[in-house]
Amino acid sequence: MTAEQVTKIIPQSYKGILLYCTAITMFVIMDSIVKYANQTYEPLQVVWARYFFHMVLMTLVLAPKLRMKLVKTAKPKLQIFRSMLLLGATMCFFTALKFVPLADAGAMASTSPLFVTVLSVLLLGEKVSFRRWTAVLIGFCGALIILRPGLGVVHPAMFLVVCMSVFYASYQIATRKLAGVDSSYTTIFYTALVGTIVMSCIAPFFWVQPDLFGWGMLIVIGLIGGVSHFIIILAFNYTAASTVAPFSYTQLISAAIIGYFAFGDLPDEFTILGAVIIVCSGLYILYRERKIDPNT
Repeated sequence: MTAEQVTKIIPQSYKGILLYCTAITMFVIMDSIVKYANQTYEPLQVVWARYFFHMVLMTLVLAPKLRMKLVKTAKPKLQIFRSMLLLGATMCFFTALKFVPLADAGAMASTSPLFVTVLSVLLLGEKVSFRRWTAVLIGFCGALIILRPGLGVVHPAMFLVVCMSVFYASYQIATRKLAGVDSSYTTIFYTALVGTIVMSCIAPFFWVQPDLFGWGMLIVIGLIGGVSHFIIILAFNYTAASTVAPFSYTQLISAAIIGYFAFGDLPDEFTILGAVIIVCSGLYILYRERKIDPNT
């Protein structure tokens, strides 16, 4: 590779990283609005808004151009199953945010890459080295430091974040199975569509009539979620997913800052220690994956 080719690739990667970090920060902003909305509305109603207004955005932007291509899929059952996994993750996380600080939830959510490693062995039959298994175990030790089970220190809702991590890890495994099968736009549309249909059946049982400000919050939650997904797709046009993956941990910084200024919450020393251990474990797993397969 010539020096000229390198200089062309590096700026492209920087664009991808910048876009990805922007999307991650927007997700944290969305979560902070969710936490605020949870003070007035039931979490399941907020989940409905997250998917409904996301679907409205995608329909308005993509349907005129793609039409039936937007819903055409080679694996409809897998698309629906994958969407249900993400919906389960969203329901767990949004409910947890009603009770736990934003930064604490973000720290525990960082265990998702650890569960991806475990599930890739159980579901995909992938081989994992002793070093990566060690990193996974150390990462789970970090999660135990945050949870401190049996001591009654953290709110039980933190265990919902653990469930969210399992759901989200399973969702990522399903996403791998769809790679190269359907377009990214089709996959994201099914995510919004399935979530909207399911939550439209559930939300009426928990409905609290929003006022004008409430509708504004609910709409913004859905729009931020939708726009963030578009930005991530754009980021992947500039660089590989494995390149930007380590930057997902920037959400911990954003969550701590926003959590402090919006809600006056700061993670305690045990949460910070546990988060550092989890992040280091996750980064090491990513490092080993890239070393084994440099093309990832």
